[in-house]
Amino acid sequence: MWKVGSFPGENICTPCIPRLHPPRTDGHHEPQRTLVTGTPTPSDRAPETADTGPEPRADRLVIPLLLVSAFVVILNETIMGVALPALNKDLGISVSTGQWLTSAFMLVMAVVIPATGYLLQRFHVRQVFIAAMSLFTLGTLLCFLAPGFAFLLMGRVVQAVGTAIMMPLLMTTILNTVPAERRGRTMGNISIVMSVAPAVGPTLAGLILSVLDWRWMFGLVLPIALLGLTLGALFIRNVTEPRPSTIDMFSVLISAFAFGGLVYGFSSLGGHGGGPIPPQLAIGIGAVALVVFVWRQIRLQRDERALLDLRVFRSTQFSISIGLVAVSFMALFGTLILLPLYMQNVLEYDTLATGLALLPGGLTMGLIAPFVGRLYDKLGPRPLVIPGAALVSAILWAMTTFDTQTPLGFIIATHVMLTIGLGLMFTPLLTGALGSLTPQLYSHGSAVVGTVQQVAGAAGTAAFVAVMAASTAGYLGDGLPETEAMAGGIHVAFLLGASISVLAFAATFFVRRAAAGTGEVPAAAAAH
Repeated sequence: MWKVGSFPGENICTPCIPRLHPPRTDGHHEPQRTLVTGTPTPSDRAPETADTGPEPRADRLVIPLLLVSAFVVILNETIMGVALPALNKDLGISVSTGQWLTSAFMLVMAVVIPATGYLLQRFHVRQVFIAAMSLFTLGTLLCFLAPGFAFLLMGRVVQAVGTAIMMPLLMTTILNTVPAERRGRTMGNISIVMSVAPAVGPTLAGLILSVLDWRWMFGLVLPIALLGLTLGALFIRNVTEPRPSTIDMFSVLISAFAFGGLVYGFSSLGGHGGGPIPPQLAIGIGAVALVVFVWRQIRLQRDERALLDLRVFRSTQFSISIGLVAVSFMALFGTLILLPLYMQNVLEYDTLATGLALLPGGLTMGLIAPFVGRLYDKLGPRPLVIPGAALVSAILWAMTTFDTQTPLGFIIATHVMLTIGLGLMFTPLLTGALGSLTPQLYSHGSAVVGTVQQVAGAAGTAAFVAVMAASTAGYLGDGLPETEAMAGGIHVAFLLGASISVLAFAATFFVRRAAAGTGEVPAAAAAH
């Protein structure tokens, strides 16, 4: 069988599988494509026995195209925060109404991502990519041409659908086309997308707004999106064999209440709400719906009809790694919401200065990601995850010392060191978690990662902000000035994060490296 990789020199001849292709007597093997999003053809890698020639240009471009496209779509997830004051003024809307441009985006992401596991098994990679980029491009065009708030909100919703599909698509494609021994460095490139795009978004928005109208935040992205869609349609080929399946509409409905309710509730607690439903009620509805959703998936996966296959959690390494990823995202998003509040309300820096101060951290995480990926391929996860978690914990404890006189240089340095620690964790944890699964579960594992990212990010933001607000109110009640009360509240919030980080550090000692290319979940699990 010929396995078509995504890098030059990865076309490898492997022995035919007797039950699929009877052995031939002429010494040759039947060529067969690797199955990507459907059920992969089982094979054992063997040494190359023939000169296969250079890899086709289309195969070399698949992953770079997916990476660039994912960067562009994720960039728009965080671009609105800085622009909301200008939008509120230009469109004549209230602050709470304007917040829905961010909240609706997060809600749609949370609702769509769980369904991507089904989509990636049911359709070709090329079909899914074209659908995702078409939706994102259409949404960007709607936002660029929006005459009012309703039109702009519609564009953001359409954008969010395309964005939600792109990251699981990228992860699943890499897992199925890149050999296990080279997977770390390629997943490191995903970490660049996940870290740099959100960090650059607010700064880029601030720069655009300083010279252009808010619509150009979308107008400048539109030609890039069109180019990515065109190149993807031309070069991404159908290298998949989808598995026929039906979608359970009840699962789709209940997942919308579960993940949408949780993200909406946590986001409202974190200051991004503004809707009519109390956040505590939304969280309660989401929690109950999540229990029903889990029960439904356990029943459906017996017949291979689950919307989100929860057998991924039968892998111990997947469960541990995803738990650590959730805690890491809580720390990252909680810090990203606290630091701007601290710098603007306590130290009295303006929005642009705050964005520029936080930019080095995001860029640093992106710069180290490829090196972390290469080290993972050589060393495995533990030599990276353990010191990374230790560094994150140490920096969060250092952030508890922030007060009304903290120098800007110290804030920037601690933020950079925090992103280095998180960078040492993200790539090994994600690669190890998804690599511990059988190929049949790759798409569902990728969907779980995306869902955890959304829920954990919203929960981290809510937890940090809620603790800060309660503590600040207490200090104000004790008679402290507003600035000192805010500094005290932020101190308590960082204290919470630092305490949780100690537990996360202890959990890193249980991280192991799964056997390369086999998956930790036994094959029998996929049949029951």
